[in-house]
Amino acid sequence: MRTLLHRYLTVIDRYIIKKYLGTFLFTLGIFMVISVVFDVSEHLDNFLGEGATLNEIIFHYYVGFIPFYMMMLSPLINFLAVIFFTAKMANQTEIVPILTSRASFYRFLRPYAISSTLIFTVSLLANLYLLPYTNKLKVTFESANFFKSDDPSKAEVHIQLDKNTFVFMQSFNTETKTGMQFMLEKFDGDELKERLTAPSIAYDTLKNRWKIISPTIRYVNGLKEKLITNGPVIDTVLDMRPVDFEAHDNVASNIYGAMSLSTLNTGIEKEKIRGTGVIIDMQFEKYRRFVEPLSSFVLACIGVAISSRKVRGGVGLPLGIGIFICFTYIVVNKFALVFAVKGGFPPLMAVCIPNILFGLLGYILLLKAPK
Repeated sequence: MRTLLHRYLTVIDRYIIKKYLGTFLFTLGIFMVISVVFDVSEHLDNFLGEGATLNEIIFHYYVGFIPFYMMMLSPLINFLAVIFFTAKMANQTEIVPILTSRASFYRFLRPYAISSTLIFTVSLLANLYLLPYTNKLKVTFESANFFKSDDPSKAEVHIQLDKNTFVFMQSFNTETKTGMQFMLEKFDGDELKERLTAPSIAYDTLKNRWKIISPTIRYVNGLKEKLITNGPVIDTVLDMRPVDFEAHDNVASNIYGAMSLSTLNTGIEKEKIRGTGVIIDMQFEKYRRFVEPLSSFVLACIGVAISSRKVRGGVGLPLGIGIFICFTYIVVNKFALVFAVKGGFPPLMAVCIPNILFGLLGYILLLKAPK
């Protein structure tokens, strides 16, 4: 293995890769230590007040907290790391000899591309396989301890269970798993065939079945109608769960981030029929897992382009420009989510907007970079 590395990677390649990955990992580690310290100080009262054990805090909450924020911060840490060590190399006149020794600027970019590929691969695998599991641990702990909402339920929810069946629930109590003013309608095309109304409906968590209490059923067959009032309790299976009536507005406890890819795909297919209004969020989360790791290439290109020139003032100016671009990237990323959820923008296009815009910026800066 070492022989292959020496054959295909020159001393300069290995030197830059070592600088790149070393700076990235060190900076990411520092940020995570700071994040954990601040989070402990912020939530110490919650940990003590709710009686969470040390084992639950470490192996449930922080096992989910650390990977979540590592993946969230890694694109920006990657960008700042590239700017920092490249600007330092330029300030120490290490780049000029490389570019004047028959090596083109694009050959100089090869170790950056290799390092970005490693970061991209780890980020992609983590988004697809690791984060759903760790996020689930984190969300479960948060829900049980300190991210409780006064009213975590949705109001007046309409759901389409299948092609011909529609459900309405006026309110739902997430603690007792009981819904009020329930209505179920069955259609044949545009023609109503059955309407069931009930003052309440309860979910049996042991049987995974719904109990419809005091139902009133109206059967329609052309001009003939049949009405049954105050009927017996109906114990039935419906393609809906209490979670469908719970609100998840807290970003920190985003339930979709805790879903595996297969569960997310299944949920998206169901939502195409049911129409509860969360399909955009689910699609955005799915596409984000694949597209977001590409930022490692985009931001690395911008970082090299703005920091490979030796400037008066040393590392300060490129680092300041980099911080400004970081904040701009965050703003564009947040606006993309808002455009998708509130503005009806296609989720895939919304996810790609930051990388497309900053990819064009990186391409222009690379063309103008010193060669």
